Amino acid sequence: MKKVVIAYSGGLDTSYCAKYLSKEENFEVHAVSVNTGGFSEEEVENIGSNAKKIGAATYKNIDAVSSFYDKVVKYLIYGNVLKNDTYPLSVSAERIVQAIEIVNYAKEIGAEYIAHGSTGAGNDQVRFDMIFQTIAPKIKIITPIRDKQLSRQEEIDYLKANGVDMNWEKAKYSVNKGLWGTSVGGAETLTSEKPLPEEAYPSQLKEKDPKQISLSFTKGELTGVNGKMNDPEKNIQILEEIANKYAIGRDIHVGDTIIGIKGRVGFEAAAALITIKSHHLLEKHTLSKWQLQHKDYIANWYGTHLHEGLYLDPVMRDLEAFLESSQEQVSGEVFVTLHPYRFTLDGIKSQYDLMNSGFGKYGEENKAWTADDAKGFIKILSNSGKIYQHVKEEA
Repeated sequence: MKKVVIAYSGGLDTSYCAKYLSKEENFEVHAVSVNTGGFSEEEVENIGSNAKKIGAATYKNIDAVSSFYDKVVKYLIYGNVLKNDTYPLSVSAERIVQAIEIVNYAKEIGAEYIAHGSTGAGNDQVRFDMIFQTIAPKIKIITPIRDKQLSRQEEIDYLKANGVDMNWEKAKYSVNKGLWGTSVGGAETLTSEKPLPEEAYPSQLKEKDPKQISLSFTKGELTGVNGKMNDPEKNIQILEEIANKYAIGRDIHVGDTIIGIKGRVGFEAAAALITIKSHHLLEKHTLSKWQLQHKDYIANWYGTHLHEGLYLDPVMRDLEAFLESSQEQVSGEVFVTLHPYRFTLDGIKSQYDLMNSGFGKYGEENKAWTADDAKGFIKILSNSGKIYQHVKEEA
C-alpha cells in the first residue's frame, strides 16, 4: 500500500482526509499531530484513538512546543508583531513548524505522500505546500478538501454516512489551539458583519475582580511570572492559564490573504497580547529612539513574510539577527492589571530604564543643559523650516 502522512489535528477536515484516503483511495494512513502548545495528554490520547478508529494505520504526536518557541515565537515577541495591529499570528506561526516536523517524519518512515486538510481558499494551503515543496520536493502532496472543493457540511455528511461519530455541534467551528493563541472560524467569520457568539470561544469569563501580575523579561524573553522563574514557553502557558479566566484577548482579525482575497478569523490570545504589549512597554523605556523606529518596520516585514509562508527564505535569518541584537537591554519587570475582557499596563521597573538618567525629567527639570543651550538648539533645529517658508514666500 502507498504510505501517506496526514497532518492530523483530529478536527473535521483532517478526519475527513483520514477516512477518505484509507477507504476510497486505499492508502496506508499515518496520522501525525504536531503539538505546538494546544494539546493536553488526554487530548493526545483521544486524537490518537479516534484516528485509528477512522482508518489510520498509525498515529504519532510530536512535541514541538520548545521548537516552536525557539524558531518563531520569541522573534514575534522581540518584534511585537501584530498583523494589521490586531492579530498575533497565532496559527500562521504554528503552521511553519508543524510542516517542517511532518516532512521530517514522512522522510523517516519513507512515505511518498503527505496530506493536509486545507481548503483552496485559505492561507494554510500555501504555508504547508511551500515548506513541503522546499525541503521535500519529491514527496507528493494530497489535499482532498481543496481538490474536491468540499463544504464543511459535505464533510460532515460523508463522515456520518461512514459511521464516524464526532461532536457535530463543535465541528461547526474550526478551532486551532496553540502556545501563541487559538483561532476560531465559523459561519459568522465568513460574513463581514456578524460577531462570533460567546460560546464559540474556548475560554469563558470566570474571574471578575481585578488582579495585578508582574512579568519578568530578560533580554526580551519572558523569564518569570509573579516572581517565579521558568522557561519562556512555560511562562506563556502559565500566563495564559491566569489571563484566560478573564476572557482577555478576544478579537476578529480582518486581513489580506496570501491568495489575494480578504478574510476574517476570530481568535483568543490572552498570553500573546499581554506579552507583546508588556514587552513593547519595556522597550519604550529601554531602547533608543532610533532602535524603536527601525524595529517597527523590520518587525512588520518579519511578520509579513512569516504570514506569507516565507519562513525558509534566508532574509528571515537576517531579520532575526537584528531583532535579537535589539534585545540586549530589554530586561526588567512589567506590572499588568487584569480585568474582565481587558488588561491595563501599569508600569515597569528596569536597571536599563532610560527615564532614570541624570540629565533631566521630562516637563520638569533640566540638569545637563542651560536655558541658552535650549534656545540655541531650537533656533538651529528650525532652520530648515525657516528656509522653506522664506523661499516659498519669495517665489
